[in-house]
This record gives sequence, structure tokens and C-alpha cells, in this order.
Amino acid sequence: KPAKRLSSELNSHEGATAGDISALEEAFRKFAVHGDTRATGKEMHGKNWSKLCKDCHIIDGKNVTTTDVDIVFSKIKGKSVRTITFEQFKEALQELSKKRFKGKSDEEALQEMYKLIEGKGPGLTGVTKTVASPTVSRLTDTSKFTGSHKERFDASGKGKGRAGREDLVDNSGYVSGYKHAGTYDHKVQGNK
Repeated sequence: KPAKRLSSELNSHEGATAGDISALEEAFRKFAVHGDTRATGKEMHGKNWSKLCKDCHIIDGKNVTTTDVDIVFSKIKGKSVRTITFEQFKEALQELSKKRFKGKSDEEALQEMYKLIEGKGPGLTGVTKTVASPTVSRLTDTSKFTGSHKERFDASGKGKGRAGREDLVDNSGYVSGYKHAGTYDHKVQGNK
């Protein structure tokens, strides 16, 4: 009877690893489709593989470097293909886990590796952030513009679009730039 209970515990344990794998697979898919509109999420390119290794901190600069990651990728993938499948991805992780978590058993190292990746998606690292530098803000402050450039923006600094760039014909009969256009009638009536 105890043997039966043991086997059910084993099954529940396998269920747990299957659950982990789904989180892992989800991360794999997210990275596999990153930056590639045609990707199905079933295969991963070398570029996205190294992005995954960077974003999930598999590359730590000491035990695992970008070179290691590239070597493992080349070793695991087939000769004529440029991508790895999810199964190959797990093999690649196993290879790297030995280097990344030295001193742990293969199984422990692999679990640690999965923990790094699970639930992750491609981060937007390397995306240029705008820097608020005095030089840039001075150059982009439209209130300080002079000459014809000044005419291209309204008081709030919003561009006027075409009206600011092209000389749109003004048929009102006033000289261009005349500030009191349209006030003639008010003046005449005010004087009566």
C-alpha cells in the first residue's frame, strides 16, 4: 500500500515540473517572437536566444559570457538551420546551467536556470531613453526661436504644421503680419 502512495506523489511531482515547463515555454515563446513578425514562437533565432540570456541574467559576465551562449547555440542547433526548437532550447539551458551554477547538481542547476527564465519576457533594454539635458532643451524650446522659425509654432510651442512652413495666400486685404486685422468695423462704430 505505501508503494502506491509513493507513486502518486511522484506523479504529482511530475505535474509540478510540467507546470514549471509551461512557464518556461511561455518565456521561450515570448522571446522567440520578439522583433520578428513572422515568428510562430516554436523556434528561436540566435539573436533572440542571446537576448533571452542577457535579459534573464544567464550571462553573468563571470561564469557565462556572450561567447559561451553563442557557442552553445551553434552546438545545439542543426547544421543547416538557424533556429532552435523548445526541446533544443532546454538542452542548451542544461549545457549552460552547468557553467552558470557550478557546484550544484545538474538537476539543481537546471531548476535554478528555469527560475531565472520563468515568467520573463523580452525587456526593452537598450531602448534609447530621452535625456533631459540643458543643451537639448535649449534647442527645442520654441519660445526662443527667432526669424522665420518662430512663425512655425504657436504660443504653446505646438507646431502649426503646413501653415507654419508655407506661405498660405492671405486674401483679407491686410498687409502680412498686421496685428489688428478685422478690427476696422469696431473702430468705426466706436467713434460714432
